[in-house]
Amino acid sequence: MKLPTRLIHNRKGNPERRTVNPPVERASTVLLPDRGALYGSGTGYGRMGLSVHRELEAALCEIEGAAHARLTPSGLSACAVGIASAVRAGDHVLLSDSVYGPTRRFCEKRLPKMGVSSARFNPRDLAALERAITPQTKLIVLEAPGSLTFEISDTPAIVKMARQAGVLTMMDNTWSAGVYHRPLDLGVDISVQALTKYMVGHADAFGGAVMTTKPAHGAAVEALTEDWGISLGPDDAYAALRGTRTLFTRLSAHQESALGLARWLQTQPDVALVIHPTLPSHPDHEIWRRDFSGSSGLFGFLLDAPDDAHIDAFLSALNLFKMGFSWGGFESLVIPCDEQLTRLPDDWTAHRQGRLVRLHAGLEDPGDLKADLERGLRALHDVKNT
Repeated sequence: MKLPTRLIHNRKGNPERRTVNPPVERASTVLLPDRGALYGSGTGYGRMGLSVHRELEAALCEIEGAAHARLTPSGLSACAVGIASAVRAGDHVLLSDSVYGPTRRFCEKRLPKMGVSSARFNPRDLAALERAITPQTKLIVLEAPGSLTFEISDTPAIVKMARQAGVLTMMDNTWSAGVYHRPLDLGVDISVQALTKYMVGHADAFGGAVMTTKPAHGAAVEALTEDWGISLGPDDAYAALRGTRTLFTRLSAHQESALGLARWLQTQPDVALVIHPTLPSHPDHEIWRRDFSGSSGLFGFLLDAPDDAHIDAFLSALNLFKMGFSWGGFESLVIPCDEQLTRLPDDWTAHRQGRLVRLHAGLEDPGDLKADLERGLRALHDVKNT
């Protein structure tokens, strides 16, 4: 059976269950029959996860091609757990300059308190990355595409480089939800996702997951989450598991709508550049074609807005694209990104022409979304002509 079918009919541990979905067990205490079970069952306490958690972990392993999955309460906590499980005091971490901002903050503010140093590298400069690897480097952190700016690094080349140096690799795979990109198949050691985004799909729950094919990495992640007391609540786990049933259908609609909008935006005079990996104009398009099987609803563009008044005119005229952080839900979102960009001096963002805007194409009618963007562009054009 194909993966979408397997996810719908997944009945982890109880194929004869009479309900379509597993029960949500809201429990801290688990009653066990004897001393052996009390100390050896692996599910002796609710924080370790119960039925819905096990089923969600099994679904994530199916999606990502993993052998081990561990749940966390958010995407950021998944990134932190993945990183912290791979390093110890005295180690060094290299992270792509385009990774999720809070992940970068964790590496630069929290890791030093644990005796771990970090440095960033340009995601498109593999020679610079190779030079940056030191004897203390233990982990390279990637995101594909990069958060806000959508760079795609040459993952197989980085994995090869890392293995030769005895360095682990980790990738934030949230953009594809594991459906259109499987970094573990490319040799990446650890894959993480923010379940909050496409997996939940309804903007009403948080969650994260850390996945790997390697027993040693799986054991390290499990030990760290136990030591730190990290777990995912049963209701959030249920919301994420529910989302897996419709994930393929929803993601296909997001992909189609976003790509249509991206192509249309390319024709608009007030749009300086559309940043979508599926477009031949994207610098990493050939890498995307090789390593991905599709795309999602998230992309960016550079708006020809000379100052705040111009970009505010564009944003204020939008009715369907609401301003708000996160993405992956049924609703369309927009954010101006310049306020978040703190990049290396040689990064392309220092030389860009225009204001960076990120869009998430939701599940509204694509024609309505296009009309909404047209309203915004007309408002921007009107301000330019006043």
